[in-house]
Amino acid sequence: MSHQSQTYLVTGGSGFLGINLIRYLLARGQHVVSLDIAPLDYLDVVGRVRALRGDVRDAQTVRAALESVDVVVHAAAALPLYDPADIFSTEVEGTRTVLEEAFHKQVDRVIHISSTAVYGIPDHHPLLETDPLRGVGPYGKAKVLAEQVCEEYRRKGMCIPILRPKSFVGPERLGVFALLYEWARDGKNFPILGKGDNRYQLLDVEDLCQAIWLCATLPRETVNDTFNIGAKEFGTLRSDFQAVLDYAGHGRRVISIPERPAILVLRMLERLGLSPLYEWIYETVGKDSYVSIARAEERLGFKPRYSNREALLRNYRWYLEHADRIRGTSGITHRMPWKQGLLRLAKVFF
Repeated sequence: MSHQSQTYLVTGGSGFLGINLIRYLLARGQHVVSLDIAPLDYLDVVGRVRALRGDVRDAQTVRAALESVDVVVHAAAALPLYDPADIFSTEVEGTRTVLEEAFHKQVDRVIHISSTAVYGIPDHHPLLETDPLRGVGPYGKAKVLAEQVCEEYRRKGMCIPILRPKSFVGPERLGVFALLYEWARDGKNFPILGKGDNRYQLLDVEDLCQAIWLCATLPRETVNDTFNIGAKEFGTLRSDFQAVLDYAGHGRRVISIPERPAILVLRMLERLGLSPLYEWIYETVGKDSYVSIARAEERLGFKPRYSNREALLRNYRWYLEHADRIRGTSGITHRMPWKQGLLRLAKVFF
């Protein structure tokens, strides 16, 4: 399949992955349609894409968005801080609506963006695509169910590559990472749960865009499968976070805090709505967390450009350039810093 110009529908086009993917596709001469409930408010792409406001759970909206589309990248999702009912309806019913409408329109392929959250809290590493799926919390569980919907439509003859990316960072990414970047910039030490000597793989959003591009352009029989996507080079949580503190230049350190008592406190704060961290983050952050990307390397020719450290520093430099615009904002998407809640008080002690 040659890389002639095709038309891509990106669901969740206004999100962190969405905007990075739209820029990536435009740079490769592709036509793009964006569908999102939020406005597409990036001046560098406005006017260069067909931007539609609407919900992936609405069949009529999805049908209109699919007009003369060749490839769908289904990245729309309700993230873990959303209400559980919204998470399940967006992840599961939204995915079903997109696939059902794409099936009727005979769209060539739909690339589904899943998550390594489908593996839950694993007991071994590296994780393989064949490992059992046991998602933790509404988000992890909903992502497992969404993959089952994809498999149902694969059986109907559709080409549906499923990508399971690790947590990804890069330009426009804030969310939980805004905590690290803000504390680094302000010359604070940064606390981590446990010793921090666990290996924790991340991913640069540009490398995820590369994997999506490969799934869109390689032959159907090569890509119609499930692939883990992550950085090739990654250190421990301590070493990779320390790189950001070193770059900030205040001589600050990553500080260990005892894991068990901290988790008990975070659980309580989460119940009271006073913490930006949800269960899957604080239950897994002190443990090894990495996937095998061998299948994507061998089958797709996937070659990640960025190590964990490079991805974090690239994101941190973007944060510094945009810190004034970000200050004082918060939300529940990856494009907004999450409310720090009581952790803002804790900052005084570091």
